[in-house]
Amino acid sequence: MPKTIAIIGAGLGGLTLARVLRTHGIAATIYESEASATTRTQGGLLDIHEETGQVALRAAGLYDEFLALVRPGEDAKRVVDRHGTILFDMPGDPESARPEVDRGELRRLLIDSLAPETIRWAHKLASVRRRVAGGYELAFVEGSFARADIVIGADGAWSKVRPLLAPAKPVYSGTCFIEIALSAVGQDGRAGVAAIGSGTLMAVAPGKGIIAHRYADGRVRGYVALNKPEEWMKSISFGDPSAGLRQVAAEFDGWSPLLTAFVTESDAEPWLRPIYALPVGFEWDRVSGVTLVGDAAHLMSPFAGEGANLAMYDGADLAAELVEQSDTEAALTAYEQRLFPRSSDAASRSAQNLEVFFGREAPHSVVTLFDRDHRFV
Repeated sequence: MPKTIAIIGAGLGGLTLARVLRTHGIAATIYESEASATTRTQGGLLDIHEETGQVALRAAGLYDEFLALVRPGEDAKRVVDRHGTILFDMPGDPESARPEVDRGELRRLLIDSLAPETIRWAHKLASVRRRVAGGYELAFVEGSFARADIVIGADGAWSKVRPLLAPAKPVYSGTCFIEIALSAVGQDGRAGVAAIGSGTLMAVAPGKGIIAHRYADGRVRGYVALNKPEEWMKSISFGDPSAGLRQVAAEFDGWSPLLTAFVTESDAEPWLRPIYALPVGFEWDRVSGVTLVGDAAHLMSPFAGEGANLAMYDGADLAAELVEQSDTEAALTAYEQRLFPRSSDAASRSAQNLEVFFGREAPHSVVTLFDRDHRFV
């Protein structure tokens, strides 16, 4: 009898895993806590790396469709200081080996590539336990249950599957993000938007930054970054969004008004997002029938540009092992033996780059980083 496979989470890693399995005639069921594919927005742009994300999309048979989503030239990057003085300016490359795509569009591509019954929406995992008779029982918040022989945690930072493997929990990095956006730019804001250039603007200083991306249609999305203790995060309130954003903007006293306007004029719902990470080098001992992909396995800050790429690569790599090996444990072991070193390397670079961006030498440390390797993010 074929083994049943449960994938927890319909992020890019879980979707890629299910898609590659499907191309080889292997069924899997994804259990996702969100009510539908459109429940929430999926963030901004991703640069898809040739050696990881693109490899996964080829394995999924979706590479040509991915190319149709590429946004040529939107990989431009500009670094400025607190006064708006340009320190580094890299134009977009229409032939970039790491092209930019919208995360939401990429996720939709993967979802649409699956049979409709593959994803069980509105199934938030409450617990998972091993059955005496073998396999696992999944309990969901809404009261339903399911059983599976193989359980794969693709459920992100606060994975409910991870505790089956190890007690490690994500740790606050000391940096938090507040989302910002300008969906419509008035006359007063045009100079600020022009200051972005044609791609991403990074205005950084020790302990803080304003990062904004200009889309081809004129929209602006990004985030404020602040190095703050957890106690500060408890003190900030966005019950009144405008007042909360003014409180955030006060952290940038003395900065160019062209930059602080991205905060004060933002019309996005200002979500506060602390940046958490798992320990660099996080591993676990083999547990029968269970493994992890993506952030559940190697949560890190976004400053290596690897999170989404590794998640997709994890999914494709794991699927290949499950396809090629009849012995499930041998497949999971082989997958994890490659997973651990690649995720440790990326997590180490991510932690280092977070310090580069908001450490004592910013913004000049960021310029040095781009001069050395402008592809890092």
